[in-house]
Amino acid sequence: MQTYIAHYSSPAASDSRAKGLFEFESSARAGSKGNLHDARVKMLELYGKQAVSWNIVKVERKTAKSDACNEQLELDFRAPKPERKRAKRKEWW
Repeated sequence: MQTYIAHYSSPAASDSRAKGLFEFESSARAGSKGNLHDARVKMLELYGKQAVSWNIVKVERKTAKSDACNEQLELDFRAPKPERKRAKRKEWW
């Protein structure tokens, strides 16, 4: 079974806004109805009846590098890229 990451959100008119992601396993192909069904069932198992109105926004395959489920920001300590200089326009007349 392949591991996937599902992103969910609550309706815009909801009293308590919810947005997040969770991991689930599915044997169905990515993006298929079976895959979305497995994600929905896992979401209801995790969050219970409050998740009935929530929508699954996106489902993506979890890769070895993908640590998206820890919900921690990554810091980038690299130096900023130098600003590109525009070429000066030459007058031709």
